Amino acid sequence: MDDRDFLARLFTAAVKAADPLTGIRRHLPAPPKNGRTVVIGAGKGAAQMAAALESVWDGPLSGVVVTRYGYGCKTRSVEVLEASHPVPDTAGLAGARRLVETISNLSENDLVIALICGGGSALLPSPPAGLTLEDEIAMNEMLLASGAPISAMNVVRKHLSTIKGGRLAAATKARVVSLIVSDIPGDNPAFVASGPTVPDATTRHDALAVLEQYRLSLPDAMIAHLNSAAAEAPKPGDAVFAQHTHFVIGSAGVSLEAAAELARAEGVTPYIISDSVEGESRQVALVLAAISREIAQRDRPFPKPAVVMSGGETTVTIRAKGGKGGRNSEFALAFALAIDGYPISALAADTDGIDGSGVNAGAFADGTTARRLRAAGFDGRKLLDANDSFSAFDAIGDLFSTGPTGTNVNDFRAVLVR
Repeated sequence: MDDRDFLARLFTAAVKAADPLTGIRRHLPAPPKNGRTVVIGAGKGAAQMAAALESVWDGPLSGVVVTRYGYGCKTRSVEVLEASHPVPDTAGLAGARRLVETISNLSENDLVIALICGGGSALLPSPPAGLTLEDEIAMNEMLLASGAPISAMNVVRKHLSTIKGGRLAAATKARVVSLIVSDIPGDNPAFVASGPTVPDATTRHDALAVLEQYRLSLPDAMIAHLNSAAAEAPKPGDAVFAQHTHFVIGSAGVSLEAAAELARAEGVTPYIISDSVEGESRQVALVLAAISREIAQRDRPFPKPAVVMSGGETTVTIRAKGGKGGRNSEFALAFALAIDGYPISALAADTDGIDGSGVNAGAFADGTTARRLRAAGFDGRKLLDANDSFSAFDAIGDLFSTGPTGTNVNDFRAVLVR
C-alpha cells in the first residue's frame, strides 16, 4: 500500500462525507403553502449547495448565492455571484447588497432557505455607515495575520457589519431556514461565516476584548463604531428570529468518522484525536509529531499500524512578509522537521481544496522531507520562519492539490505510522 495514496483516499472519503446533498436532503423544509421560496447563501461551497438544493427541490426556486472566484458551478434558477476570498473586494460588497435586496420585500408567507458555509465572512463585506470597504479589508488582513482563532475573528467581524451576526435574517419578514456546513471547531452555527442568519450572544465588548488580546490596531472609525451601541447585533431571544430555524448539515466530525471507516477497512486502526483542534499550526505540529514518534518507537499511546487523525482550524501568525503558504502547509513543514528520519507519513489539507490563498489544498510530509529539502538546497527551518511553506513543498513536489471540492469542513490531518 502506497502511504500517500492511502492518505489521499482518506481525504477523499472525508470530503465525500461532507457532500452537502446528503444533509440538504435530510433537512429539506416543506415549501410554503401560499408563498415563494427564495434561496440566499454565501461561502466557498455555496454554489454547490445551491445546485444540490435544486436537484431535490420540488417546485419553483429563485435567489442568489455568493462564492469565491473560481468556485462557481452551473445552477438552474439560483444566480451565482463570485467575489474575493480571503480579502474582501467590491464584488463581495455588491453581493452582500444583493442578498439583502433579494429578501427584504418578502412576506410572512414566504420561505427563505439560507445556504451558509465557510468563507462567507470575507465574501460578504458590508461595513456600517461611516466605514468603508477599505476599512473592512484592513480589518481582515490584520485578523488573518494575528494568529487569532476563527471564532475570535468572527466575533470582531460580526460587530463591524450590517449583514453578519444574524442581521441578514433580520432583514426579512419571511421564515428563514438555514442549512449550514460548519468549518468552525465545535460547530457553533452562529460563527460559521460570522452567522449572517444565526445570532449569538457575544457583544461589542467581546469584540474589543479580542482586539486587546491580540494587540490589533484597527482604523479609528472602526474602534469608534465598536464603542457605540450601533455595533450591537440582535440577540438569540429577539422576536425577529422566533420563526427561524437552522441545521448543521456537515461537519468535521462526520468527515473524520468516514475517513476512519475507510482506514479500518484497509487494516489500519484509526484514532481520532479531536475534530476541533485550534492553536498555532507549528505548535500543533510539534504535539502531533511527538505523539507520532512515540508510536513509532514504543507503540504507545497507540500500537502500530495506526493513523492518527484530527480536524478543526489552526492558525498562522505572520512573522515575515513575502512568504507563501496556508495553515496546513505550515503545519506539514513544522511536522516534517520534527519527524526527520522517522518512518512516519502525514497529509494536512483544507477540505475546501485551497490552503490559505494558494492553489494547493495542503501538503504531504514524511521522514524524508527535511532530507530532500536539504538535498535540493533549501533550509526547511528558514522557510518555516519565513512563513514560506508553499515554496518548501513546491520545491520537492510534495504539494497536495485537488482544486475546489465544493464543501468546507476545515482542516483534515492524518498521520500514518506503519
